[in-house]
Amino acid sequence: MEKTLSIVKPDGVSKNLIGEVIKRFEQSGLRIAALRLLRLSRDEAKGFYIVHKDRPFYESLIIFMSEGPIVVMVAEGNNAINKVREIMGATNPKDAAPGTIRADFASDIEHNIVHGSDSKESASYEIPFFFPSIDIH
Repeated sequence: MEKTLSIVKPDGVSKNLIGEVIKRFEQSGLRIAALRLLRLSRDEAKGFYIVHKDRPFYESLIIFMSEGPIVVMVAEGNNAINKVREIMGATNPKDAAPGTIRADFASDIEHNIVHGSDSKESASYEIPFFFPSIDIH
């Protein structure tokens, strides 16, 4: 079983989309193996998004991700990483396929409701950032 990390970002939490995101994952055959509601500090957000530190959007991403609560979860299933990314849709909601989370609910490229690991390597860094192995069921 492949595992991936997904985050309902502050805009998704404030729009009461936690259940909708989980529902879409579960309806696609994925199983939620871990789940937490938390609020990232600026330093924690910087640590999580360190791969983007040289990108022009890094600072605004850090501010956004630390401005309110988020929901982090581990989804597992066959081809979980690609399946979650398909359900989320393209990063820019203008490019997202109809019926995806971002096409249906996101307001712009930065406020795009959800995050998902983009590779096995990313998932192997992102999952333990939030969940010790004992918390994944």
